[in-house]
Amino acid sequence: MRSNYSYNVNIQILILKGQVVGFIGLLTATKRPTYNEIKIVNEKGVPMKITRREFLKTSAGIALTSLLAKETLSQAKEVLPQKNKGLRLILLGTGGGPRPNKMRSQSAYVLLINDTPYIIDCGHGISRQMVFAGVPLKDIRYIFITHHHSDHNLDYGNLIYNAWVSGFKGRVDAYGPPPLEKMTNLFFELNNYDINIRIPDEGRPLLKPMVIPHEIYKPGVIMENEDVKVTAAIVNHPPVFPSFAYRFDTKSVSIVFSGDTTPCRNLIELAKGADILIHEVLHKPSLHRLIARIPHADRLLEHIVASHTTHTDVGKVAKEAGVKTLVLTHFVPVDDPTLTDDMWVEGARTHFDGKIIVGKDLMEI
Repeated sequence: MRSNYSYNVNIQILILKGQVVGFIGLLTATKRPTYNEIKIVNEKGVPMKITRREFLKTSAGIALTSLLAKETLSQAKEVLPQKNKGLRLILLGTGGGPRPNKMRSQSAYVLLINDTPYIIDCGHGISRQMVFAGVPLKDIRYIFITHHHSDHNLDYGNLIYNAWVSGFKGRVDAYGPPPLEKMTNLFFELNNYDINIRIPDEGRPLLKPMVIPHEIYKPGVIMENEDVKVTAAIVNHPPVFPSFAYRFDTKSVSIVFSGDTTPCRNLIELAKGADILIHEVLHKPSLHRLIARIPHADRLLEHIVASHTTHTDVGKVAKEAGVKTLVLTHFVPVDDPTLTDDMWVEGARTHFDGKIIVGKDLMEI
């Protein structure tokens, strides 16, 4: 049966050092694109010649054609040069808000330090995004929740469960504001029947003792080991309190996750001199289109404006913090096809002259 899905095609295959290493773009076409419609470029954007057979043998070709065969939306992926082989940062989900949409997954990120995953936020779909990113679920070790809005915590328990049925046998330390401990216990209570069946039926270990929730009540260092120090700061995201931002200081790089917040002095201090600031962003001029198509618009508009950071103010925050790279994420509106990357960047660029990256699902930095 022919699919009725409609989406555009804007795909570029990235060639580095003579090899296809990734693809970037968003599938948005009215028909399944053919190989001839895919533009293949090198790192300078110059078109390159590669046969269809050569392309299909690459990992990018396999992944792309697999997705097209299933007629799903692609997860935009940009392969960037890695400065540190022992550290990887992957944006699993870059969408803002609780409504499912076709363009972006909900907030979730994974920082891999010496192959150990440190997960920041668990929006809906994080398990599948980790599979797409090639990060084994069974390897999860640390989880950090910024605040308790559903687009940041909805799949917290599901991620742990999915790791367990994927072979996880270790320990998970989870950090976040209260009531994290209660949420953890209630998840196990909700799934008690299934878990208790699978333990003897499939020979799985007891799950609940392997999960240790740590509730955070105040700013400061919340976790430290030989690879990383994690520091929390309270940010301004009314009416949710406390809501946290996290800074990860490794031996070679410092990365800050803003969580959801307005422009905030605590965040600026936390991010001082960081290599990378991953910050939420709101495109205020486009809110009228969002509000026109959803219920309870007046109340929602009031919350959005009072608790988030505009695409202009985020540049001010990055400049004052003195960060090297600003990564935009948690986009609101999340599914407005008229918003281009340049439109997201232009406001921040008026204040911040460092590197700005428009985050995409599954982008690796």
